[in-house]
Amino acid sequence: MEETLASPKMAEIDLIKNLEKISSEIPNRILKLEGFIVKENHKEQLEILIFKGFSSSTTHPIEIDLEKRVIAFTYTLTNFKLYKSPLTETEDNFIRENQNSFFFLNQENWI
Repeated sequence: MEETLASPKMAEIDLIKNLEKISSEIPNRILKLEGFIVKENHKEQLEILIFKGFSSSTTHPIEIDLEKRVIAFTYTLTNFKLYKSPLTETEDNFIRENQNSFFFLNQENWI
């Protein structure tokens, strides 16, 4: 599995904010970002959901100030999963997944 590092180059792109922008234009999609944060020589699972232009983490506190990075820690994203919303228990809403972070920067891949 290919890992996508949140390197300085990636920080310039600000992947999460760009994905939020695309998400705001396609409100019937949920993008789940999976990865990890390295803290004190161990990995902690990281999961972020992007829906209607907003990010929410199920595993770590996130920054809601638009002037700051969403995740203050250095992180690695390893997988991206796209779902149709609303999520239901009876329907399989999964659309596609990709390990390349740049795949979902193309808005056509959200459809």
